Amino acid sequence: MSRLNVVLLLLVIASAISVITSQHRARRLFTEVEGAQAAATKLNEEWTQLQLEQGTWATNKRIESVAARRLGMRAPDPSNTVVITLEPK
Repeated sequence: MSRLNVVLLLLVIASAISVITSQHRARRLFTEVEGAQAAATKLNEEWTQLQLEQGTWATNKRIESVAARRLGMRAPDPSNTVVITLEPK
């Protein structure tokens, strides 16, 4: 009977160690998931900010001002504009 008790005790100890190991692994994986979700949220916010910035940089008014200031471009004078119309065939 004593031998059976020792075997059962060893099995209980092995089972307890495996439970502790699996709980530790689950907690570690949970913290990794939380970290990945936080990083994803941060990247999503950054993406939204970049889209807003791109929209701001691409407005027609800004493009016109940059073209005029940096490149010296201007709208053509209406007296120098020629409109060509195509006749239908």
